[in-house]
Amino acid sequence: MAEGRLGVILLVHYFMDECLERLIDIIESDTELKTLIPSERISKLVKIRLEMQAPYVSKWAQALSIQALPMNLPRSFKQRALLIDEIWHAADDDSTDFDWYVKRTVLGGIYSTTEVYMLTDNSPDFRDTWAFLNARVRDTFDLKKTLQETQYLAEAVSAGLGKPLQGLLKEVFKR
Repeated sequence: MAEGRLGVILLVHYFMDECLERLIDIIESDTELKTLIPSERISKLVKIRLEMQAPYVSKWAQALSIQALPMNLPRSFKQRALLIDEIWHAADDDSTDFDWYVKRTVLGGIYSTTEVYMLTDNSPDFRDTWAFLNARVRDTFDLKKTLQETQYLAEAVSAGLGKPLQGLLKEVFKR
């Protein structure tokens, strides 16, 4: 019984490693990828990777539960981290600061929630899953854009108010 369980665990790990290698091959050979903007590239690569699981979707919940076993978590986490890192590299991400961690955490969440969504998707060719994926990626990039615009606005307001505010403070403290 234990040998059978070990075989299943090894099969899941092997499948994950093979899918990563196939994705890397696609990244290296697909010239169309470079023409896409980063958000489209990320959506396409996540979709390609999840399509590799599509033939096994009826059993994939079991694979996820195997990956979540305490003894398998380190390897499963490493496999997922390598996958997310490859996708970001393919999107030309070269960040080395705190942003690096944030991007990978967010994409890991997008990947995982899309993977779980896929388990219950009965739409033809997983159309609903891909719509879900695209919406999550779009939301993420829109949020990033909104945060950047807010930062620029705050800097502009601060710079614009700086001199009048300094003058006001000088007047207040003269009294």
